[in-house]
Amino acid sequence: MFKRRRFLVEIILVCVRWYCKYGISYRDLAEMMQERGVEVDPSTLFRWVQRYAPELEKRVRWYQGYRVTSWRVDETYVKVGGKWKYLFRAVDKHGRLIDFMLSDRRNTRAAHRFLGKALTTMRHWPPSSITTDQLGSYPKAIRRLQREGKLADDTKHRTSKYLNNIIEADHGALQRVITPARGFQTMKTAYATIKGFEVMRMIRRGHCITCKPHVKDEIHLVNKLFDIAA
Repeated sequence: MFKRRRFLVEIILVCVRWYCKYGISYRDLAEMMQERGVEVDPSTLFRWVQRYAPELEKRVRWYQGYRVTSWRVDETYVKVGGKWKYLFRAVDKHGRLIDFMLSDRRNTRAAHRFLGKALTTMRHWPPSSITTDQLGSYPKAIRRLQREGKLADDTKHRTSKYLNNIIEADHGALQRVITPARGFQTMKTAYATIKGFEVMRMIRRGHCITCKPHVKDEIHLVNKLFDIAA
C-alpha cells in the first residue's frame, strides 16, 4: 500500500490524520510539516488523503462496535464543483456515527439508497426506530425497505425536530472541519475526504471499541490499523 512513496509511512499517516482531524487547508498542513523539517507539497498531501482516508475508514469499521438501535437521520449540504450536494448522515441517540452518503439529489431514491447502505453497515444491530425530519421521501423509502424485507415491519418511524437536535448539532461540528476545504471539485474527491473527516471524528470521540478519547490512543489505533509498530 505504501510502495513507491518517498516519505516514511509514519509521516504519511500523521498528515492524513491531522488534515482529517483538525479542519485545516493543505497549504497550512504543508507549512506545519515544514516547521518539523519535512518538505511536502500540498498536492502530495491531497493525494495522500484521497488514497488513505478511505482505507482508514474501511479498516476502522471493524472497530466501530455496537450502536443503539434508535437512529437519527438527517441531511446537510456540501459544495461540490460549485454546486450544493446532499450529505445524508445517521447517528444513534448518543451521537455515535452509523453511516453517511453523498448524493446529488434529496429524493426517495436517495433516501432508499442511504437507509439500505446504513442497514448493511449495521446488519447485526438493525434499528428499532428511525427518527427523521419532515422530508416526505423517508416514509416512502422506509415502506419500500420493509416490503423488500430489508427492514423489520415493526420498526417505528418518527418525525421529531426535538429528537433530531443531536444530529443537527453534529452537522455543525462536521461543517467546521469541512469549511477550510473551501468546496470540492468532484463527488469522488469529496466522498473520499469526508470519509476521513467522519472516521477521525469517530476515533477522536472514543466511538470505536478499544480506543479511548485520548491522543495517544488515537495514534495507537491508527498505527495498529496499518500494522505499524508503536
